[in-house]
Amino acid sequence: MDHRIRTEAELDAALTALMRLDARFAQALAVGGRPALRKRPDGYAGLASIVVSQQLSTASARAIWGRLSAALHPLDAAAVRRARPAKLARAGLSVAKIRTLKAIARAVDDAELDLPGLIHLPADAAHAALTAIHGIGPWTADIYLLFCLGHADAWPAGDLALQEGARLLLALKARPSVKEMIVLAEPWRPWRGAAAYLLWGYYRAVRQREGAPVLAAKAVR
Repeated sequence: MDHRIRTEAELDAALTALMRLDARFAQALAVGGRPALRKRPDGYAGLASIVVSQQLSTASARAIWGRLSAALHPLDAAAVRRARPAKLARAGLSVAKIRTLKAIARAVDDAELDLPGLIHLPADAAHAALTAIHGIGPWTADIYLLFCLGHADAWPAGDLALQEGARLLLALKARPSVKEMIVLAEPWRPWRGAAAYLLWGYYRAVRQREGAPVLAAKAVR
């Protein structure tokens, strides 16, 4: 069975299923409120937009993506594969991001990577397929799975805000590491993505109430 979070109804069902597994998430829902459904385009363009936005402000990422979309229309794997690095650099892309976008383009164009089809794989297998591509780190892979495909078991364990949300909700003494986050989330399968939704919301609500700054998400490569 494919567990998905692509519609409001599916998000509600996922949250309900998660709270049956762990009643502590009822507190996260009560404090943080019902999270908004976050959807991004899937396929090559969806993954490319995540790569482009890594470690950049929202405004900078939007500007670069706008220039890239204007230079390559349509913005797809074939277009990026054909484009000269200098053309991509003029859009504002770093050398590392150009290499990553081209590596993804080759894998997609050569049918080595079926991005939409990853929804049919278990989360760990889909994660492994993405991180096998040069330049795609664990955080990027899980954000694509969760928000572009709606994979209900995606778990961005390296996300700092998610780690802090887990620390707060579970009353941990210290922010859990990536490895500790993976262990903590085992009982929440196959709804770890729903747990991420609630923990992000809980973190924002608690930290804003306490007047502390909200941590930026960290891309773990």
